Amino acid sequence: MPFPTSVIVVDNNSTDRTAEIVMNWPRGPVPVRLVQCAIPGKGAAVRAGLLGTSAPFVGFCDADMATDLDAIDVALGLLLSGERVVIGSRAHGGSHVENRHSKVRELGAFGFRALAGALVHGVSDTQCGFKFFDGVLARETAARLRTPGFAFDVELLARCVERGSTVREIPVRWRDMPGSRFSPARHTFGIVLELGRIWMRLHARPRPAAAHPAWEPPLDPVGYP
Repeated sequence: MPFPTSVIVVDNNSTDRTAEIVMNWPRGPVPVRLVQCAIPGKGAAVRAGLLGTSAPFVGFCDADMATDLDAIDVALGLLLSGERVVIGSRAHGGSHVENRHSKVRELGAFGFRALAGALVHGVSDTQCGFKFFDGVLARETAARLRTPGFAFDVELLARCVERGSTVREIPVRWRDMPGSRFSPARHTFGIVLELGRIWMRLHARPRPAAAHPAWEPPLDPVGYP
């Protein structure tokens, strides 16, 4: 990269040696830092990572590297040119997708996209794990993010659109990686509930400010080694 970069690894109550490896990572031109997130859930972990940086541009990708990292150059180029939200889209006509999902999972994904499209209009793929943002926008929207599970991307993008930003989708090379923890049988009902809660949050009327507002703890603690 032609400018300084760094990597944040969010440890979301992992039971392997993730935290130990990150804390002992040797110093180099790209700093690697650990952020702890005690609240379980991918949404909570990504929120902790976004709030853990002050960089002018920030993004996240799935740790299994299902999305080829060549897309980073395109994403950052668009951010530098003035775009505020750039996401990978497996539905883009220029994307190359190797998908080994079952027919049941594909049907579930189709249904999810239909529901998500009602919340984030004009976005064809809310769930590709490759998203980059203007840093200020990312932190403002992450601070309001309340979805801890798989559907957090929908709320995150909807919050960006709510603040007047356009979501720019780019083609990616994406490969289905083994080891996914998502199960249609176990997670579909919970995800539909999450989407319902997101809809309610987005359409809720602002509450009048109380004279002495009660303090509310953040969604997750952000800690540094």
